[in-house]
Parts: sequence; C-alpha cells; structure tokens
Amino acid sequence: MRRKALAAAVAALFFVPLYMALVNVFKRGRLIAPSPASLPIPPTLDNVEAVFTRTDHLFWVSLTNSLIVTSLSIGILTVLSAMLGHYLARTAGRGARWLTLVLLSGLMIPPQVILKPATDVLREIGLMTTLPGLILFNVGYYVPFGVFVFTGFIRSIPVELEEAASIDGATRMQVFWRIVFPLLRPATASVLIFLGVWIWNDFLNPLIILGPSLGTTITTGIYRSIGQYQQDFGALFAFMFLATLPVLIFFLLLQKQFVKGLTGGATKG
Repeated sequence: MRRKALAAAVAALFFVPLYMALVNVFKRGRLIAPSPASLPIPPTLDNVEAVFTRTDHLFWVSLTNSLIVTSLSIGILTVLSAMLGHYLARTAGRGARWLTLVLLSGLMIPPQVILKPATDVLREIGLMTTLPGLILFNVGYYVPFGVFVFTGFIRSIPVELEEAASIDGATRMQVFWRIVFPLLRPATASVLIFLGVWIWNDFLNPLIILGPSLGTTITTGIYRSIGQYQQDFGALFAFMFLATLPVLIFFLLLQKQFVKGLTGGATKG
C-alpha cells in the first residue's frame, strides 16, 4: 500500500508541470499569469493560431530545420553505429578492444566540454552556422551510444547465421544488410528513439553552432519567441506544446520495439 501511495505521489509530482503546460495552451493569455493552474474555461485555440500565423514564420522555419537535422542525424547515426557495432562484435583482437574503449570513453564526455574545439573545426572546414555542420557534430558526438547499443544486441545473434550465408557465397556487406540488419529492429528502434529525442530537444548546440540569429531549431525557436520587454504566455505555451508533438508521435510509433532493444543485448555477450 505504501509503495502504491509513493508511486502515486511521484507520478503526481511529475504530472504537475505537464498539466500546467497543457491547460495554458488552451487558455487566454491574460488569464495565465493570475491563475496558471486553473482550467481553460472556455477553451480557445487562439494561442495555437497565433503560433501558426506569426509574420516571421518562426514556428515553421524552426520545425523544418529540426526535422531536417533530426532525421538526417539519426539516419546517419543508425547506419554508422550498426556497421561499426557489427564489426566490433564480430572481431576478436586488441585493436577492436581499444576502439571499443575509445568509443565508450566518448559516452562520459559532456558535449559542453568539446563544443569549443568542435566549433573551431567546423569553422575551419566552412560548416559553422550551417545545418550540415550541426548534423556532423551530432553524428560525431552520439555515435558511441549507438555503437554501445548495437554491439550488445549483435552479440546475442547467433554467428552461425552469418557463417551459413558466407558459405552460400554472400559477401560481408550482403551478410550485414540481408541477414544481420533486419534482425536489429528492436535495437534500431531504441537508438532512433533515444537519439531522436536528445537531438530534437537539444538547445545549446544548435544555439552555438547555428548562431542566435542565423539559424533556428524548434528549441531555439522557443527561445527566440520570448521578447525582451513583453511576452504572450499563451503563444509561448502553444509553441512548446506543438514542439513536443512530433517527437511524441515518433515515440508512440516505435514503442513496441523499444524495450526489446534495451534488453536484447543483456542475455549474451
């Protein structure tokens, strides 16, 4: 009984900010500051309409950039991580062990630590303040996580399947794409969800790499929608609400494979 009460209390604690954000989306702006926790009676869609019809098209530009950056980043990361994870899982040698150690060390480095040298590199190659530069940064930083997930999962796949395909004349690339990769759907779903949410919600890296005025993603768009002297809180809550919808839908589409991907590499390795 105590556990249920504790679980309910923790759930209520986490639900409060979600409730506050949701009810204020459909509440008139002048009513938010006096009573932020009250129900939106009567509800209105004026806040959502205000976001959609901004003269600077901030929401649509931010949404487009985030979709481009997130989709290309997780697509490249998935392919690179799966191929490198397969190599490390099937290679026995000192070089593979050292490479694994180097990649896992990358998981312990906060992105803020490498942001300054990364921006110097991007500036030298002419990719600073560009979407390709932000995508390249995401790929370089998050590939260790993808390799970690895929390596553990691939070790649970019988190597005899690959050996049988090789005996039948399949090349190493054919073995990977036709035999191994189709079996990696649970791990792929986990990598896509984790990295998709992280990259979509990232604020500091797009702000620095794209610049505060030269480019915007969905998170920096929320930041730029806040005025210096006045703010429409209703439109701000609507902007935040609309920003969460794509990644929420993305998670719901892949949730069936999510847990399988997290536990798939835990039984063998």
